Amino acid sequence: MEQLLKRTHGDRIIWGTVISLCLVSLLVVYSATGALAYTKRGGHTEYYLFKQLGVFLLGFVIMWAAHRVNYTVYRRIAVFLFAISIPLLIYTLIAGRNLNGAARWVSIPGIGLTFQSSDFAKLGLFMFVARQLSTFQNQIHDFKTVAINIFLPVGIIVLLIAPANLSTALMLSITSTLLFFIGRVYMKHLAILAIAGIISLLCIYGISKITGKGRAATWEQRISDFGKRDSIDQQPFQVLQAKIAIAKGGFFGVGPGNSTQRNFLPESFSDMVYPIIIEEYGIFGGLVVIFLYLLFLWRSIVLFRRCPYAFGAFLAIGLSFTLVFQAMLNMAVGVNLVPVTGLTLPLISMGGSSVWFTSLTIGIVLSVSKYVEEMEGHKQKKDTITEQIEIIA
Repeated sequence: MEQLLKRTHGDRIIWGTVISLCLVSLLVVYSATGALAYTKRGGHTEYYLFKQLGVFLLGFVIMWAAHRVNYTVYRRIAVFLFAISIPLLIYTLIAGRNLNGAARWVSIPGIGLTFQSSDFAKLGLFMFVARQLSTFQNQIHDFKTVAINIFLPVGIIVLLIAPANLSTALMLSITSTLLFFIGRVYMKHLAILAIAGIISLLCIYGISKITGKGRAATWEQRISDFGKRDSIDQQPFQVLQAKIAIAKGGFFGVGPGNSTQRNFLPESFSDMVYPIIIEEYGIFGGLVVIFLYLLFLWRSIVLFRRCPYAFGAFLAIGLSFTLVFQAMLNMAVGVNLVPVTGLTLPLISMGGSSVWFTSLTIGIVLSVSKYVEEMEGHKQKKDTITEQIEIIA
């Protein structure tokens, strides 16, 4: 164990934040799945707790291995991952496994494991965007260069994700735009990109309405349901149960394991886990979770400012923004600030492949942090030696 700790580097606050979020997940998942495990697993109420613990243990192995890799390696494989994402997303649209009316999942033959292709594409996309932004920094104000080498790749991925998973596509669009802004892309070019994005979204919606295929009806229903949020009689069952959970929580909550809404709220261990957190731990517990995500983002921003090379800086901030933005969207859905989406709460919602992709993402951020620490350590050592030489002289 001592040798393992010596070989573990990177921002200690990020490590601590990740561990804290995982502990919250174990507590809430155990509470939210107790009744489900009892009925489906023959009384073994700890089944999903141990399953989630196993997922996290493998996730930490992935995170640790990823943080040991020099982050410049990710620059070299970024193009390959991006290229693989395109046929994978096309395959998902054509033959992906359907869940809740959306083809989002891909099954790996032989082992029965499924994963969302958008998770893979999201990781590959931000690695590729970080590479492109750093490569074309000297030409960043030339619209043709930016449009072909940066905007177009993002547009392809977003358009392939949007028909089956609009919430993820919109999240990637907003996060990418923010990264472009940080990367010094002209505002007028971002405005053109925004107009093109809106037109593309309207086209996807129109095609879905005309052909009867796709999720246009689902999008309409969710927006319509959100517009009825002030009418108790017309609110969707899921939204109403989430509000009851929040109301019961008060400021300090009903206590760990004492939730009653977990038995009524659909997806209480996944998409709607945040209302259960508030019910059991109150508004105070909900604010602590928000603080943990913002702490992770703050450390990533500090890392962005400390990293001397553009690729590492863009890579760390891009991956961090998308993770925290997803968390904020999920929590906003939980408290009915935005329409219902299918996004999970990173590192807290029960999952398998989604947790592992998140672990890989955080491992890459820690890889950048590890490099920055080593570089600053070498610089400090060099400065110390120089000072000693000057004293002797």
